[in-house]
Amino acid sequence: MKLAGVELRRIAMPLVAPFRTSFGTQTAREILLVRVETGDGEGYGECVTMADPVYSSEYTDGAVDVLRRHLIPALTARPDLDPWAVAPALAHIKGHRMAKAALETAVLDAWLRARSLSFGAWLGATADRVPAGVSVGIMDSIPALLDAVDGYLAQGYRRIKLKIEPGWDVEPVAAVRERFGDAVPLQVDANTAYTVADAAHLARLDDYGLLLIEQPLDEEDVRGHAVLAAAVRTPICLDESIVSARSAADAIALGACSIVNIKPGRVGGYLEARRIHDVCAAHGVPVWCGGMLESGLGRAANVALAALPGFTLPGDTSASDRYYRTDITEPFVLEDGHLRVPTGPGLGVLPDPARLAEVTVATEWIAA
Repeated sequence: MKLAGVELRRIAMPLVAPFRTSFGTQTAREILLVRVETGDGEGYGECVTMADPVYSSEYTDGAVDVLRRHLIPALTARPDLDPWAVAPALAHIKGHRMAKAALETAVLDAWLRARSLSFGAWLGATADRVPAGVSVGIMDSIPALLDAVDGYLAQGYRRIKLKIEPGWDVEPVAAVRERFGDAVPLQVDANTAYTVADAAHLARLDDYGLLLIEQPLDEEDVRGHAVLAAAVRTPICLDESIVSARSAADAIALGACSIVNIKPGRVGGYLEARRIHDVCAAHGVPVWCGGMLESGLGRAANVALAALPGFTLPGDTSASDRYYRTDITEPFVLEDGHLRVPTGPGLGVLPDPARLAEVTVATEWIAA
């Protein structure tokens, strides 16, 4: 398979409601789509960078620059291309995992479409649908939070995740437990907002039967997470700290986590995501699929990944209408708390041309 060229398309999609985390509030999602053309057809990848480097060091303008100047030229120089060749071809360029993931996914989508293979079946999916969880942002008040959770439970979501930060942690968790009871699967996500000095405070969450506390400390503080894990009863889950199969193995060996959130963009793509799944499975560590407010393209790939056997916890694979009134693909719809795994070739979905044109901000074609 030879690369003919790559289109970089920037789109902007308003969210149905503001989404607040410990690192900021989003009212719209700016997304970079990568479309490759080959002699066999085309394929899409979605870059999960944010506009600003607040979740990670990567950001969208930087991803466009490194794709244009370094990553795409490195691939177009290869006379023959398949999904396994992408990471080695880009390995000499340090970091930029999210940009690399988008490019690898686009190549993989094109390769699978040319062979009439579905993403899920090729990855090793063992389920035709996956349980859907929902992430609930930091709210202005406890009543507003309870109303939001009530609405998501009424829709059928199988797990509730509450974003937390210092000053918004024990009280909202206690309120949700009191209102909805102990039977609701509940977890929290701090997005690195605490330090190991907060261990005694975070231990107060032990009384509420949480599934896990996600990434409470800085992404580089793996040792601190091991100290915290020994000080609390609630399982510690790592997100931002896990950037590869090697880092997952190290964190597990150090006792820094007993659960792992796998975000394919954060780790460099779906091939590395599958390796992390395999490492965790070998150590008996459950995994779940995180989300980055993806469009239907990225959501399709995530749902397929979440159908692998090691994904035993509901992920952030919410329905399309959790974030967008109108998606750029056919929407993913909640069915009895689950989303169906696409079965068509490649990602199994394609953008609607009219909708894509409506939300497009800019496009750039880079010929091979």
